[in-house]
Amino acid sequence: MGAFDQRTQHHGRVARAVTDQQAASGWDCHVHVFASDAKAALGHYAPQDHPLERIEAMAAQHGFGHLVLVQPSVYGSDNSLMLSALQTCSGRHRGVVVVDEDVPYAQLMQWHAWGVRGIRCNLVSPVGNRQTNWSRWAPLLRELGWHVQWYAHGDQLQKIVQWQQAHALPCVLDHVAGMHTRFSDDADAWTSLRNLADAGAWIKLSGWYRLGLASPYDLERLRLAEIVTMFANRYVWGSDWPHTIFAAIQAPSYAQIWEPLQSHLKSAALDRLTNQAQQLYGT
Repeated sequence: MGAFDQRTQHHGRVARAVTDQQAASGWDCHVHVFASDAKAALGHYAPQDHPLERIEAMAAQHGFGHLVLVQPSVYGSDNSLMLSALQTCSGRHRGVVVVDEDVPYAQLMQWHAWGVRGIRCNLVSPVGNRQTNWSRWAPLLRELGWHVQWYAHGDQLQKIVQWQQAHALPCVLDHVAGMHTRFSDDADAWTSLRNLADAGAWIKLSGWYRLGLASPYDLERLRLAEIVTMFANRYVWGSDWPHTIFAAIQAPSYAQIWEPLQSHLKSAALDRLTNQAQQLYGT
């Protein structure tokens, strides 16, 4: 094949990928982008190259044309890689950042223009940012319509209940609120989860392998139907791509993460996923 033919074939693939993304209306509400040469904290994994274009093409094949890029813990509050990816996507995607307490208001407003809609607090990862004092930002976060996204275990939810009562900001719970199978019968964890649902929190149906499940992911063990009922119209789905707890060769396919939810939820509940994600991230 000549150089001209190769370029033509490449541009054809790019054009088809863009068309697929534009046609796909679904939302994958939890993905990460990585670059192997970006400075990262020593943690539980070493980032490899996982660019935005790769997950865009994969997600579009399954009907997801909108992504929520979540800042990985290993990059701390240096959101530059994720923000750079956001700026290339013509407003299709959204972002969730990690911030220091002294970030200026003007910076938050600039990020909002680029598509950021939330701040992440990570209570789980070895290099997570734990709990930050958000009190001085609360009025601006409300004005911008941002939420605080929590990555926590089920036995840490009571801390979030207390924080929510103090600050009354929208709350999004990562990875089924950390309700690992070991919390299936934990009355305190379930009480905290119900309190958060009653307070208007959102929950991400994601990260099955972080919750004590192995492929093919028996979601019944997470009492997922009960959780979906509990959160009514405030649940979204995320693939958690590129699945950082796995070596690349062992990582599940995109379909392996999405299809269990298709099998588990009734069609009406699945149909609500896109509308609900649009409500949380689309503005």
